[in-house]
Amino acid sequence: MAGQIIILNGAPRSGKSSIALAIQETFEGIWINLGVDAYARATPPRLRPGIGLRPGGERPDLETVVPNLYAGLYESIAAHSRLGLNVVTDVGHHDNHSRPLGILHECARRLAGLPVLFVGVRCPVEVIMQRRAASGADGAHVTGSVDDPVPLPVGLWQEEVHRPGVYDFEVDTSRQDPAECARAIRQRLDYGPEPLAFRKLA
Repeated sequence: MAGQIIILNGAPRSGKSSIALAIQETFEGIWINLGVDAYARATPPRLRPGIGLRPGGERPDLETVVPNLYAGLYESIAAHSRLGLNVVTDVGHHDNHSRPLGILHECARRLAGLPVLFVGVRCPVEVIMQRRAASGADGAHVTGSVDDPVPLPVGLWQEEVHRPGVYDFEVDTSRQDPAECARAIRQRLDYGPEPLAFRKLA
C-alpha cells in the first residue's frame, strides 16, 4: 500500500517546517520529511538556493537546473510513497521566474496515482515580518525597516506562492499553532473528501 503524501505549500516563515515536524511527531507510522530545507542541504552550494529560488526572475542562471531539482525531489517523494513510507514535504511553489517554468504542474504529474493531500499554508505578511525580525539577527532572513516595512522579495513570495491557489485544504498559522494545524490536517485525511488538487493540477 502506498504511503500518504502531504505537500505543505507556503511562503518562507509561514510555519511549514513546524507543521511538518508536528506531523512527524504526532501522526502514526513513519513520516519522512523531504522538504525544501533538507533538499537545500543536499544541493551543491553553487546551485543554491536551488528549489528555494525566490520569485522575481533574479537568478536566470539557475533556472535551467531548478526544474530538474524539483523533478528529483518529487521522484524521491514518489519512491518513498511506493515503498509504503509516508512523506511530508514543505515547499514554496511559484512560477514567477524570468519565464514560466510550469514546475508545479509537472510535479503533480510525477505523483499521479499516489495519495496526495495538497495543503496551502497561509500567514498574513504582518506576522511573517514579525517572525523574520525575530530570527533575522543572523542576516539569513530579509527583514523590514521603517522605510521598507515589506521588502520586495517578501511581498513577491506572499503574492506568488499561492498561485493558482488550487488546494485540498488550507491552514492559517496566525490562528493555529503547528500542533493545531497538524490535527486539522489529520482530520481532513480521516474524514475527507477525497483529495483532488494534484489531479487537477496535473
